[in-house]
Amino acid sequence: MDSLFNLLAETNSYVVCLLVIGITFVIGLVYTFIISIKMRATKGFFITSILMPMIVASVISMVSLFLDSASTGAIRIATIAVALGLIRFRSVNGRAEEMLVLFGGVAFGLIGGLGYVVIAAIVAVALSALYVVLSSLSIWDHKRIGEEKLLKVTIPEDLNYNEAFDAILKTHLKSYELVEIKTTGMGSLFRLSYKVELLVKDSEKTLIDELRVKNSNLEISLLPYVENTKSL
Repeated sequence: MDSLFNLLAETNSYVVCLLVIGITFVIGLVYTFIISIKMRATKGFFITSILMPMIVASVISMVSLFLDSASTGAIRIATIAVALGLIRFRSVNGRAEEMLVLFGGVAFGLIGGLGYVVIAAIVAVALSALYVVLSSLSIWDHKRIGEEKLLKVTIPEDLNYNEAFDAILKTHLKSYELVEIKTTGMGSLFRLSYKVELLVKDSEKTLIDELRVKNSNLEISLLPYVENTKSL
């Protein structure tokens, strides 16, 4: 199968580039929606996975256009590799949306640096507008992080935690899993961390009150559950 640049050789190259970018956006949208059926992640992650292919396509298409008539295949591949190397800039603790903004800035900055300032402006405006629109949609709410919570219960060292809370947890939770056991208070206390999903949305207070009776009124916290990952 030939590329669109060859199939539409008679069409203006700039129009073909914009067509490639638009088609890539649609492919990214379909791909991400299908993945979201089984994958649970933040809305920002899904938006990033839609727009990132569009950013890469804009860079590759413009670099290919710039080098099409003046360079050999080897030089073209090397230049594209350098362009992707620039986009590899990352922030370890950054959110998906923050990384998207950084990658987008590098992308249309590179396009503008090649001399295609109009295309760079179009990509920048389109990217920002699409982000605003996608952020306003709720099509990924069914897989948004937030249904699962992290329950932390501090207990005295002499309490057998293996079955101490099972009756309470089974009553108020749809599911629960002990994910961490940690000593605290110079080894005189244990802190249990559970990944839980509430059976009834507004039952947090009842759950905490019953746990307080069992753990001698020591510290208890209930937080949104987030996987322990430091990067994409």
